[in-house]
This record gives sequence, structure tokens and C-alpha cells, in this order.
Amino acid sequence: MSKKKQGFISLTLMAIISFYLVVGFPKPAYAMHIMEGFLPVQWAIFWWVIALPFFILGLRSLTHITQANPELKLLLGLSGAFTFVLSALKIPSVTGSCSHPTGTGLGAVLFGPLTMTVLGSLVLLFQALLLAHGGLTTLGANAFSMAIAGPFAAYWIYNLTVRFTGKQKIALFLATTLANLLTYIITSIQLALAFPAPVGGIIASFAKFAGIFAITQVPLAISEGLLTILVWNWLQSYNHQELELLQLIKVKKQTNESIS
Repeated sequence: MSKKKQGFISLTLMAIISFYLVVGFPKPAYAMHIMEGFLPVQWAIFWWVIALPFFILGLRSLTHITQANPELKLLLGLSGAFTFVLSALKIPSVTGSCSHPTGTGLGAVLFGPLTMTVLGSLVLLFQALLLAHGGLTTLGANAFSMAIAGPFAAYWIYNLTVRFTGKQKIALFLATTLANLLTYIITSIQLALAFPAPVGGIIASFAKFAGIFAITQVPLAISEGLLTILVWNWLQSYNHQELELLQLIKVKKQTNESIS
């Protein structure tokens, strides 16, 4: 058996074991992204409306990638599985929500933020249906924070850091760590807008939510950054051809954009 197949089997087993730990030892129902029915109706609708255009654009991006380069489907699946497993490892935090890794930064760096919008949204949908983690009414809000804001932040932080420092591993660490933190800043804003404090309003409410989140989220974000580097090292060892193909696609896209 080749090293590439051995590595893929090992990573798959790790994902299965992690998934079993998540499903086999259920947490209380309050341990969620933003739980089902927690947001007022007007805010639930608002975030759905904001998230849908990104999802539609993401579908176009994902379709283009799979049709033009079908050999990348396995890597796409890996990116989705990585997001599913990490974001399912939840730690109860603010009432009605939780802290957990997001796992979206890796896919955003590999395939771009729009593609990760679809993968992240599908992960959130499956978690809402299978793990009672999140909800359908709050799916738009959760998708905006984790599958839209986080991946876009990761993509731009990674590219800017590589451009100015040339350090790929540092760029990857900063991208995934800061994207994780931004996800929960957005979540704190969403909760603050929906539940302003009687004294101090939205700002006071945001400070309370963000302050509580920070206790668990900062170490989780750092841990996610370090874990993503380990996975990146594995990809460089066993999926070198796919990474080279992705880099070639990015260079060709940038060249076409500069010409146009």
C-alpha cells in the first residue's frame, strides 16, 4: 500500500473516532452554535437573507472546481470533514451558544472563501439535523459567522501574510486562528443585536457576550491554528500533487484577473 493511501486511511480513522466521541457522548441541548429558536424571528430572517447570496455564489464556485478538476473532490471532502469534526467538538459557553473550533480556515486557504461558504453551511445543516447542534431557523446566522465571515477572513489574512512575509506556516496559523476569533466576534455581535442590554444597549451586551466567549475561545483558536499546521504538513506529504494543482489554478486566476 502506498504512503498516500496509508496516510489517507489514518486520517479517515482519526475523523471516524472523533465523530464517534462527539456522537457517542452527547452534550446537553444548550451546547450549540446559536440554538434553534433562540433568535427573534426578525433577526433569524435577516441573517438568512444576508447569507443566501453568498451560498448561491459558493455553489457556482464549487461546481466550477469539481467540473474543471474532478481530481480535487477528495480534497474537498477532506476539507468538509475537517470542518465537521472540529466544529462538532463543542464547549458550553454563553447560554444558548457555545465555543468550539471552526475548521473553516483550511478549506478557505485551499479553495477560496466562496467554496467554503457551501461546505460550512452544509456542515451546519447536518449538525443541526443530526447532532442538535445549532438549528434551522438560526442556520443563516450561524452560516454567516462560521461559513462566511470566518473563511473570508482566513483567505485574506493568509494571502496578505504570505505576500508581506513569505512565511506560509505563519500565514496559515494566523489565518485559521484569527478567522476562528472573528467567527465568535460576529456571533457576539449577532447576540448583542438581538438582545441589547437594558443599560448600555448593544455595546454593553456585546462586551458581555464577547468577554465570556474569550475565556474559552482564545485557547481554542490557538489550538486550531496549530492543528491546521499539522494537517497542512500531512497534505504536503501525501497530497503534494493536489496542492501543486491548486497553486497553479490560483496563479492562472490571478494572471487572468490582472490581464482583464
